Parts: sequence; structure tokens; C-alpha cells
Amino acid sequence: MRIRRKIARTAMALAAALAVAGCATQGGATQSDKVNVVTSFFPLYDFARTIGGERVHAINMIPAGVEPHDWTPKSQDMKNIARAQVFVYQGAGFEGWTDDVLGGLDTQGVVIVEASRGIELIEASEEAGDAHAHEEAAHAEEEHAHEEEEHAEEEHAHEEEAHAEEGHDHGAYDPHTWLSPRSALQMAANILEGLQTADPAHAAEYEANYEALKAELTALDAAYTDRLSAAANKEMVVSHQAFGYLARDYGVTQMPMMGIAAESEPTAQDLKRISEFVKEHDVKYIFTEELVSSRLAETLAKDLGVETLPLHPLEGLTQAEAAAGETYISLMKKNLDQLTKAFQ
Repeated sequence: MRIRRKIARTAMALAAALAVAGCATQGGATQSDKVNVVTSFFPLYDFARTIGGERVHAINMIPAGVEPHDWTPKSQDMKNIARAQVFVYQGAGFEGWTDDVLGGLDTQGVVIVEASRGIELIEASEEAGDAHAHEEAAHAEEEHAHEEEEHAEEEHAHEEEAHAEEGHDHGAYDPHTWLSPRSALQMAANILEGLQTADPAHAAEYEANYEALKAELTALDAAYTDRLSAAANKEMVVSHQAFGYLARDYGVTQMPMMGIAAESEPTAQDLKRISEFVKEHDVKYIFTEELVSSRLAETLAKDLGVETLPLHPLEGLTQAEAAAGETYISLMKKNLDQLTKAFQ
């Protein structure tokens, strides 16, 4: 648990420093003439700046080119949260650091928005790839039993500490709600509510911007519904277990190579199961994703005589995508094109 203790200590130290400095010293990356909004990762940042328009100064904590599963906040990030008027995070276990950070900072003047609030969450064991989860659990049980015979308590403590340091435990739920436009509508509504609470004088402006975004998200939802309902095949092999909400909302089946966290490694049994799935459902493409190595997917595709296609998890942007001005809407439209191609 060392990383959590370190974050908590840093947060408390920052809280003390900020209390001494006072609110008059804005500094850093914030702007005193606008509503300062800090978001934990890209989709929330995109929604916040779209709904906020010219009234907000939005800061995305995770820089371009960084995979969120590998990221933890630094002192400047915590300082930005403490000085913000609105802090938006995904919730549902996506950010393993929020409890420690928020618990160590004075956030009385910050409107805190949990973007996934109000969405019916999927339990991790309910995923289309739950056989993978069960196999991993069984494998972990066998390993644990073996360790108990040898040196149980010491090994268990070591594993817990290493796991905590990696920060990859997403808990009981799949947090990837944003990959369904239907869920994204609720996320945008939650962000609107947060901005209106922080800045009621400009509530009508935020409402108008939200309505424009809502229209785009509604059209995107309709496009996903129409095009995927007409697909001949609806089975897909994906890099990691991130597309459960898309699968639920649009009648698709995902077969993940890795679990909810993108860095877990498939076992030999997993690879055998995926191979059988590809053959049984006549899958023509295996999906890869940005910010995660595609080597495993490419090797598996070559062995099975199929091709690969990119499918964006929208957990973060590459430097090139950020420079090109990609948005949630533009990337989700590209994802739909890729899905349509794969399902033909």
C-alpha cells in the first residue's frame, strides 16, 4: 500500500501549504477569471470544455501519450485540484487514487463530479469475457494455495503491496462507461450539473452548450444502434476488456485478450479460448488499441490467418491525435466505422 500512503502524505502536505498561501495566490495552471475545471482523463476533459465553452479553463490531468492505467497524480496535479472550482473524475473504480487524494485535500470549495453517477454499472464478472475472469480467478486461487504451503503470509503481503503500487485494481465494476454513447449522455449531464452548481450565474450558457453536445451524442447513439443492428456478425476480439457498455447497449459480444486493466497477460488457456472463439464466429479482425502494445494481437492474428484493426478505447490521446484536435465524437465515429468493417 506504499503508493496510497505516499499520495496521502503528499496531499496533506499540499493542503497545509495551500492553506498558508491562501486563495489569493492562484498561480500554476489555473486562471482566476474563469471557472477552473480539472478532469482526470480525456473524455471528461472533452465534455467539460465543450459544455463550459469560453467560461471555463479546463485542465486534463493525464498528458497525451500516457496510458491512464499506469498513471498516478503528482504534486502539481493535486495542487490544481485544490485550486479548482470543479473536479471531474470517472469513478466506478477507474481512478484508484481519488479517495486518498480527495481525503488529504481541503476540497470544501470544490464541486466534485463523479461522471459515471447514475449509470447502471456492469459487474466485472458479468462481462462478455467473464470466462476469462473466472479462469484468472481459478489460476490465482491455485497460485495462492501453493504460496500458502510455502510461505503464505509473506508472499500475500508482497503481492498486495506490488499490486497497490501498480494502481491497477478497478474493483468490482467495469468503469469504461464512456465507450457507449448512451452512457456518455449521462456523463455529460453530470458534468453540466457540476458546472451549473459552481457557476450558477452562467447556468443558461452551460445548458445551451450541453444541449448542442447532447444532440451530437444522441445522433451518435442512433448511428451505433442503426449500423450495428444491421451487422451480419457481432462478435469481436479486443485488446482489453473495455467495451462492455458498448456490447450491452448495442448487442455486441466482446472477447478480450486481457482483463479490465490493459496490462494483464493472457494465459495459454486464454489464448486457446480466443482462438476457438475466432474460428467459431468467423471473426475476420482482431482489434488493437492506441497506447498499448499491439504485438500480442498481431502475433495472434497472424497465427489465426486474420487481420488487425485499431479500435480506440479513448482512455487517452496520442501526441498526434491531440495535435489534430480529435474529440470524443470524432474518435467514436471512427470506432463505428471500424466496427462496421469488422462485422461485415
